[in-house]
Amino acid sequence: MSPVRKKRFYMVLLLLTGVSIATFLIIQAFSQNMMFFFSTTEVKQGKAPADRDFRLGGLVVNHSVQRESGSLKVHFELTDSQTPVKVEYSGILPDLFREGQGIIAKGRLNDQGVFVAKEVLAKHDENYMPPEVADSINKAQLASSEPVQP
Repeated sequence: MSPVRKKRFYMVLLLLTGVSIATFLIIQAFSQNMMFFFSTTEVKQGKAPADRDFRLGGLVVNHSVQRESGSLKVHFELTDSQTPVKVEYSGILPDLFREGQGIIAKGRLNDQGVFVAKEVLAKHDENYMPPEVADSINKAQLASSEPVQP
């Protein structure tokens, strides 16, 4: 092999190695930052990951919001009209957060099965509900309804 061909071969090999490493790093970054959505029923069925963060959506159960005095810690329940899940959040809740409204919380389950939220997102107007929450509520209502007999 001539020196020019040898040099070209090593440059192509170096370029392919660089592209392979860059592709690997990009795929790793996407997989670590990907956050899946789960309904409360799916969480209770054990479909949610125990070792990583995910999004949980539903309606805040009426009369379930409990605030700890002297701290920013709040306990409440989310439901998809079928199964409630206890949620714990420490921080300032959005202004639009209230009982009976749709929210999405980001966090993970603890050992007791309580969802520990790192962030709580509330809907931004009276008519809007996050699509994931609306879909999970509709699915839960369809699953719980009995078939109509003729």
